[in-house]
Amino acid sequence: MPRRPLSLQARLMTAVIGFVSLILVIVAVITSASLGRTLEDQLDQRVKSYALQVTERWVDPLPASTATIDNILARAGNAPPGLLLAVSSPLTGTSGAVFTSSAEDLDASSVTLSAAQLSQINDGLDGPRLATVSITDVGSYRVAVTTSHSGVIVVTGLPRADIQAQLTTLLTVIALATIGGLILLALTTAITIRVGLRPLRAVAATATRVADLPLDRGEVSITERVPASEADPRTETGLVGASLNKLLDHVDASLAARQKNEERMRRFVADASHELRTPLASIRGYSELSLRALGQNHGAEAIEGTTTSLERIQAQSLRMTRLVEDLLLLARLDEGRELVHGSVDLGQLALESLADARPTGVDHHWSIEVPDEPVVIIGDAGRLHQVVANLLANARTHTPAGTTITVSVHTEGGEAVVQVHDDGPGIDPGVRDELFARFARGDSSRARQTGGTGLGLAIAKAIVEGHGGYIAVASEPGDTTFTVRLPLSPPDAGTPEADAEASAA
Repeated sequence: MPRRPLSLQARLMTAVIGFVSLILVIVAVITSASLGRTLEDQLDQRVKSYALQVTERWVDPLPASTATIDNILARAGNAPPGLLLAVSSPLTGTSGAVFTSSAEDLDASSVTLSAAQLSQINDGLDGPRLATVSITDVGSYRVAVTTSHSGVIVVTGLPRADIQAQLTTLLTVIALATIGGLILLALTTAITIRVGLRPLRAVAATATRVADLPLDRGEVSITERVPASEADPRTETGLVGASLNKLLDHVDASLAARQKNEERMRRFVADASHELRTPLASIRGYSELSLRALGQNHGAEAIEGTTTSLERIQAQSLRMTRLVEDLLLLARLDEGRELVHGSVDLGQLALESLADARPTGVDHHWSIEVPDEPVVIIGDAGRLHQVVANLLANARTHTPAGTTITVSVHTEGGEAVVQVHDDGPGIDPGVRDELFARFARGDSSRARQTGGTGLGLAIAKAIVEGHGGYIAVASEPGDTTFTVRLPLSPPDAGTPEADAEASAA
């Protein structure tokens, strides 16, 4: 069974506490070693001082024949408790004792060292240098060897118990302080990390709630966000929350756009089905009428009725063909195809378009404004003619008799501008935003006398955008203007290579 992974908080606490513990242990070892070395040096100085004092004051005044430990102890003055003395004389032999209390005390006493203990001292000596010896039942001593004028060898020592006690006390204090400090550090670190990681927990909770939302169907709105208090971009963890909020805003906008596109697609399919159903129903009706007439009568009347039906069938077929061709043109324009670039004089194109539109709107007033100099761009003459023709047809269809329709061409900056203006009743604000959408019409009844299939402005917009331009409309009662702006010199059009590629497409 795999071991459960540690949380980020546990890993951080382990790393911090482990690192601090290592530092404290190193500091404790260095401190105790330094203090022990200092205390050892001080003890050595005291041992040397007492060794000189014992030799000069207590042993040298005595002749070698009387240099015994008892005589020396009798002359001992201000001797500290624990002082060790051992003498070795050729005349009196070897003896030694340890002071158990100060020689100034009335109850001053000493402990005589046995032969085995004296042998341990002798074995631990290191010539004239200071040495550390361990004596049974007495302890560890730091001793120094001196020689009197009479040739008596004197060993003087002080106990190391005080040093060991001080080091033990120091290590105990350090250990207790370290444990207390580590406990306090652990609590502080846990609180700090928990507070610092709170934005991440808020991010995780928000992401979990968003993940539980049904995002695959229907209208979706993501309202879950990381609280502002946990999404401060000035901190690292807060930056994660702010980034998640920004991502959720983007996803929410994308889902809204997806829903809008789905609704537009459903409306598009419904509109296309409606446009195709009418001519198909007419074709079916006239076909059945022709078959019934031929089945009942084979005379001139039947032939005349059949001819009329076939004419209506042809008219509806042409209507269906135009609709399908318009849809195919839009699809190809969306793919960047169907445009053949060349030099186009927009002034001449506007004149030709107006001449074509005038016979279909004899009850309208037509005018044109073009500059004296040609306005030449690189583009597809046939498609641009279709743009202007669609705008003129739109103005004629949706304005009453007597309306003045004006076409103007001019340049502005690095753009060629074509405008179609009329002084009709204007465009309903409710349909203005969807004016260039496919199958967009001002009359929801879709009556034939109020317009075409609703693809004219969508085709015009696709053609203009295919030329790197854009189309816009401004309308109010008595003043409606469609404006087409096209670049005068597109960077990737008009070259022989571009023309060849467009022709091949």
